[in-house]
Amino acid sequence: MIVTREITYEVDGLTMIAHLARPPGTGPSPAVLIGHDGIGLEDYQRGRADILAEHGYITLAMDYHAGRTYFGDPQAMLARVMPLLADPPRMHAIGRAALDVLLDVPGVDHDQLAALGYGAGGSIMLELARAKVPFKALAAIHPGVPTARTEDWAGVGGAFLLCTGSEDPLCTPAQLIEFGGALQNAGVDWRVNIYGGAEHAFWADPNQVVGSSTGDSAATVPGVGHHALASTRAWQAVLDLLDEVFAAGRVV
Repeated sequence: MIVTREITYEVDGLTMIAHLARPPGTGPSPAVLIGHDGIGLEDYQRGRADILAEHGYITLAMDYHAGRTYFGDPQAMLARVMPLLADPPRMHAIGRAALDVLLDVPGVDHDQLAALGYGAGGSIMLELARAKVPFKALAAIHPGVPTARTEDWAGVGGAFLLCTGSEDPLCTPAQLIEFGGALQNAGVDWRVNIYGGAEHAFWADPNQVVGSSTGDSAATVPGVGHHALASTRAWQAVLDLLDEVFAAGRVV
């Protein structure tokens, strides 16, 4: 049976409240850092952490909103997220603090690390990778992608999975393909999954995401909407990536 608990830590002038899930045993175990979407850390990402723990990964779902979620308040969310996305060193500092928390968990294999990020959380994971954090696998679901400069990714290892919807106006397929080209020129292993008909935040099922007072947590800006099939396929793609890279860490 997996074990879960909250971990608090300080960064960006705030007290963050992360969710840790770990498999039974003392390890060493591969580890995954999860970055939540701009809406905040909620039960979808906590649930992903729990599932990954069931597969044998020590997983930390980080927090960068100090425990707050922005359901029904898109302007407040954008006021928090947009300055963050415009400040790569700040994103790196926030991500690095969470990664250090994960690395301090007993039983984490420091040589077997992966990252999973949604939206702005994906951007944070990419900033960590660009700074040469040695992730062996990185999955970014509709992230805000950095400028596609090959020189930024020279010497970066690991396998990258980038996912978006064909109708996503915030993370377009063209942006991911261009970014993938920069990765390829730098010698990085990458793949892009594009889900037909899906919009931004396609994973966010209003019936499963806890915290929405309106029952529609995804409908914050135009071009945002749940797509059940894309959500299922993207999650399977994440599991497939991790299984490919960390076959020994998977609980069968």
